[in-house]
Amino acid sequence: MAERSTAAVDVADNSGDEPLTAKADQSTADGVAQNRERDTDSSESEEAHGSGANESPGRTSPPELHSGHKLARRYRLEECVTRLDGFSSWRAVDEKLRRAVGVHLLPADHPRARSVLAAARSSALLGDPRFVQVLDAVEENDLVYVVHEWLPDATDLTTLLAAGPLEVHEAYQMVSQVSQAMAAAHREGLAHLKLTPGAVLRTSSGQWRIRGLAVNAALRGITSDTPQRTDTEAIGALLYAALTQRWPYEDDAYGLSGLPKGVGLIPPDQVRAGVHRGLSELAMRALVNDGATASRQEPACTTPEELVKAVGEMPRIKPPEPAFTPPPEYQRTTYQQGSYGRPAPHPGATQVLPAPLPPLQTRTGKALKWAVSALLIAALGLGSWQLADALMDHEKSDETGNTRTTDENDKNGAEAKPAKPITIRGAEEYYPDGKPQHANDAGLTYDKDSSTYWRTYSYRGGPELAPFKDGVGIVYDLGSEHEVSAASIGLYYAGDHTTATLYAADSLSSSASLSSMKKIASGKTSTTDLKISAKKTVKTRYVLVWITAVPNASGDQFSGAGYKQAITDVKFTG
Repeated sequence: MAERSTAAVDVADNSGDEPLTAKADQSTADGVAQNRERDTDSSESEEAHGSGANESPGRTSPPELHSGHKLARRYRLEECVTRLDGFSSWRAVDEKLRRAVGVHLLPADHPRARSVLAAARSSALLGDPRFVQVLDAVEENDLVYVVHEWLPDATDLTTLLAAGPLEVHEAYQMVSQVSQAMAAAHREGLAHLKLTPGAVLRTSSGQWRIRGLAVNAALRGITSDTPQRTDTEAIGALLYAALTQRWPYEDDAYGLSGLPKGVGLIPPDQVRAGVHRGLSELAMRALVNDGATASRQEPACTTPEELVKAVGEMPRIKPPEPAFTPPPEYQRTTYQQGSYGRPAPHPGATQVLPAPLPPLQTRTGKALKWAVSALLIAALGLGSWQLADALMDHEKSDETGNTRTTDENDKNGAEAKPAKPITIRGAEEYYPDGKPQHANDAGLTYDKDSSTYWRTYSYRGGPELAPFKDGVGIVYDLGSEHEVSAASIGLYYAGDHTTATLYAADSLSSSASLSSMKKIASGKTSTTDLKISAKKTVKTRYVLVWITAVPNASGDQFSGAGYKQAITDVKFTG
């Protein structure tokens, strides 16, 4: 399957307690399909904190499940991507929301079942969109299963590095975003401990996301007395591999060759020519060399927070300029006027131009000139007569009260162009205050399914969200720059009023300043259909739908009564 390499969970290493020297993943396709479906009921998952265990898997055998088996009358197993140490990982389908998900399965009596459940529930509480989200964690019918997001449009770092090292700006973005995400996780007491190239994904919009937070280590029984240092070293190894396409240890791993035996850990800029000096030193500071390099003695980065600070102190690396291909030079053909059938002149030779023909000075020439003049005079007289006749007919039609469309209206009608729909390529929730609503559901607003939606929380005050919150919204990626002129936004709740504004953004960032964006247009409605039209089009690739007022709605299965809104369908035209 095309999705296997990008969405399967990286849990099949044989590395034991040392995550940085892990061997590459081993995946086994199930290959068995059955038509019948078996159902397993599910109960609501309870939120609980816990820590991973370091127990031996013993001789517990994996549950005998096959493609077509259904969990909780909802999750249908499609393809087994990992089967190892008494657990299995699957690509599945959430039939309720009609989307792909990933599922980890292991017996309830597995030695690590308790720690896996605790790790999954703790990870789900974080709710940071930079991590692949845990959607459910359940123990039921002698089974423990963890359901997580599946990202078919993402590519893991292992696959990216198979084609070569990353471009400098890509490597800079990767280490910056991954270190920031891990710093946020450690502030909440969560560690990864299994941060390998297979656990880091780049989405189609260029964002980097991390999968398997806490869960991958729990499945493999990995623990650490220094979790922050372990994750920091792992980020350093990822940066090292991104710069050199080599694994910074002697053993080969994750499809990458290790360093030559006996030479020790050498800086990336000594392994590969042209490596960015600042990123090379940053990788060394995060690894186990205590920050020593040939030219500088910077302190080592022992926590993701220190690594974030070190990245921030570096001069910003700008993205590469788009390549410009000049048009081909104009090539003169040999079929120029007066040259057809003539040999091309030799280089350096002076080309003799033919003498111009003499004017018509003969008797025949003079007669011809008089004839042409007479014809011109006759034509002018005929044209004047026709113009006068047309003017008289126009005056008669005006006297009888007949009306005609003006030239201006004809011109405007000819210039009016029908609006063209613009395809949405991606979306991310926008929350500059660091408090998302439901960031994982942004894609449901353009999936052409009115039964799915992204929703806000329920607020006590309204309709205006300020001053408690400036607003809520979603940034959309149109794939390339388009002339945006209007938007149609399907809403879930009707009521007093909903107010939304369109902004042209510079990126798909969820935290960019609103003041840096260009306002396109605003709209207001009390129904479930909001139309926003701009006075003139704005050319942009990214469009923010920013909601600042929401109606009061009654309680439902998702939230209590209060001021809230949900977006079901968004369309842009230009």
